[in-house]
Amino acid sequence: MANLSFAPVDELWQRVGEPAGRLPVRPYFRRIGAVPPSRSSYPTQILHMVDRIVLASGSGIRATLLRNAGLSFDVDTPRVDEEAIRDAMVAEDAPARDVADTLADAKAAKVAGRHPDAVVIGCDQVLDHRGRILSKPRTPDDAVAQLRELSGERHMLLSAVVAYADGRPVWRHVGDVRMAMRPLSDGYIKEYVTRNWDSIRGSVGSYKLEEEGARLFTEVRGDYFTVLGLPLLDLLSYLVLRGTLSA
Repeated sequence: MANLSFAPVDELWQRVGEPAGRLPVRPYFRRIGAVPPSRSSYPTQILHMVDRIVLASGSGIRATLLRNAGLSFDVDTPRVDEEAIRDAMVAEDAPARDVADTLADAKAAKVAGRHPDAVVIGCDQVLDHRGRILSKPRTPDDAVAQLRELSGERHMLLSAVVAYADGRPVWRHVGDVRMAMRPLSDGYIKEYVTRNWDSIRGSVGSYKLEEEGARLFTEVRGDYFTVLGLPLLDLLSYLVLRGTLSA
């Protein structure tokens, strides 16, 4: 039998706020005609028990972040046509925030059907530069072109995370970080891409802040984990509130 413990709801509300209070979850509730959970809809105590966690992502850095935070989880990489979803939404002038959220949701939904007993976590990240969405570079030339575009400019990273349980979305969050890139010479950009291509080929914007990419920036405003592609603190707070994790 699972070990059970109790934690006061008021204390958890103070830590994480209302779980449905971050966009785009309220529009989601409006779409399905349901009422978002409110503080008064919860009992005075929350029952804590362990859920199985599945990460719907093949990202090594996301898995490392969860593992370093002490989580035990399985990985099930979804097969989703990200490019088709992104291109369709861009063609409709969808905001970057909605694109990131939709992609994260699609990945979680794809895997949730295979793991109805688990909390499934889907993630995605997009880059917004002056309203244009940049994705992962396909070639070194793409990476050079992206860095030329971002050089001396400000842009925003948006990292979305969606949790599914019992085959339906139960929580979502989109974190954003403002980035200021220093002016880069064309020679340095080409050398940087040549040295780091194997690492940055899977990164939107063609850089990794946790590696040599730190040299590209003069300012980063926001959460470091969100830069890496996972709003880790928000996710952990939700899992604690849910009772999946103890704290």
